[in-house]
Amino acid sequence: MGKKILVDLSHPFGDKCPLWPYFEDVKIERMHYHAKSGVLSQKVTTVMHCTTHADSPAHVIEGLPYTHEIPLDKYYGTGVIVDIPKKKWELITADDLENATPKIEKGDIVIVHTGWNKYWGDSQKYFLESPGLGREAGEWFVEKGVKCVGVDQQALDHPLHTAIGPHGPGPLRPDIFKDYEKEFGATVEETFTEWEPCHHQLMSNGIVGYENVGGDIAKVVGKRVKLMGFPIRWYMGDGSIIRLVAEIDEDEMNDVPDRVYKYGTS
Repeated sequence: MGKKILVDLSHPFGDKCPLWPYFEDVKIERMHYHAKSGVLSQKVTTVMHCTTHADSPAHVIEGLPYTHEIPLDKYYGTGVIVDIPKKKWELITADDLENATPKIEKGDIVIVHTGWNKYWGDSQKYFLESPGLGREAGEWFVEKGVKCVGVDQQALDHPLHTAIGPHGPGPLRPDIFKDYEKEFGATVEETFTEWEPCHHQLMSNGIVGYENVGGDIAKVVGKRVKLMGFPIRWYMGDGSIIRLVAEIDEDEMNDVPDRVYKYGTS
């Protein structure tokens, strides 16, 4: 057995980091800097639902737990990084999850790797055209009894199940509907009838979630690992930017080059 290695599954956070379509830009100000005060102190204004982050149940369902109320063990434990390659706008099905390897077991933290993390950046491809989860996948996770679900795309739901599609304050991008109909032979309205059904299935059953998982995920795809990704202890918070980490034996890690971070590149 080799030594234990920590693998970063987080995208970086900072000025001009990629954002979901209707979020205001991250703003970072230096209140003090070395030439001015001899110290560096920065003020950050941000939504918490950007880069790699955790969703709390209160984010989507009134009356359910806020971030500070969620036990830490929801964010820590044995997990699997399952590889389910998907193309533009495809749904992840129950069969995909049932047949995934390593086998998903009760109590697992499950990270679904579709390969879409390589497109992370300020792009329509990443945020508008990703594959994703829906009601069927959400119901499967609930029946299986997992405790946390993460995805390597923009949200726990397919983008057309969100306000990007015809839901809630949307549609934010109705211009993409014709492209979907041309490609799949069905309308967005008849295919994606519910607003964030996977979010609701998970959160209403005590399953928390991670969005925009990425970083060095290629090193642990197809592996059973220990996972940890803690939110800040935000009172009445709806979610939190996190540092998601996998622990794996050095001898078991996939042999891939170290990732060099630059927004919009793999």
